[in-house]
Amino acid sequence: MKAAAIISAFVVAMQVQATGSALAETANPLTDTGSWVDLRDDIVGDVELLDGSSIIEVEAPYRANDAATVPIIIEQTDADAPQITSATLVVDENPAPVVAELEFGTAMHPLKMEMRVRVDQYSNVRLIASNSEGTYMDGRFVKASGGCSAPATRDPEVALASMGLIKVRHFGEQGAMSLPRREAQIMIRHPNYSGLQRDQITQLFISAHFINRLEVFQGDELLFKLEGGISISENPVFRFDYSDNGSPDLTVRAEDTDGNVFEETLPKGVQS
Repeated sequence: MKAAAIISAFVVAMQVQATGSALAETANPLTDTGSWVDLRDDIVGDVELLDGSSIIEVEAPYRANDAATVPIIIEQTDADAPQITSATLVVDENPAPVVAELEFGTAMHPLKMEMRVRVDQYSNVRLIASNSEGTYMDGRFVKASGGCSAPATRDPEVALASMGLIKVRHFGEQGAMSLPRREAQIMIRHPNYSGLQRDQITQLFISAHFINRLEVFQGDELLFKLEGGISISENPVFRFDYSDNGSPDLTVRAEDTDGNVFEETLPKGVQS
């Protein structure tokens, strides 16, 4: 009986420890270590950073399955707070820490957006978001490594042959509002070479070549604008909610570092 009680107590203790670990990974806050102290002035200067957890949340996996395509979800949790007009996404320990600088139109309020990024080593991933009341910061710690130098998934010739193909997918209405909320996904074929990857045959470094500007409109109304760097994944994907203004089309315009411009106007046809 005594042995059984000891075993039972041990099992309970292990369950408590496992539950605690799971909760810790779920909470997954920013850590106090890393390069942010040195980066802060260059990225935000002397701007006061407010606690972003009151209005916005960043979701990211604690342990990434693929360091080259880490999903990051940005969501405004307080829809009554003023519109987020701009944001900067940062991966502290990446060779180029600023992933993207974003501007948002009114139809993106309240903000909900997902993108895939490269994470080069264990790092904080943080969002600095601004509205009329101030500048806020929230983020998560991500365990991933090698994302910026991970080999491309396609042969360079194949990747370049399909480069610039743009697809838009819609997921229907999101609510009963005067301007219905909709969810869309934009997919762009582009190798987004980081400059840190090697050709698998020659073993020479592939020159950096990536999408550095993206604009998305519904009709003439801007939804969002992005200026990006090497940390956005190969074949970029952006998923977001927006208020439909009645225009039948979305226009996507992307530009890369070689000066190539890719533009498509595609219908908002509902797909599941």
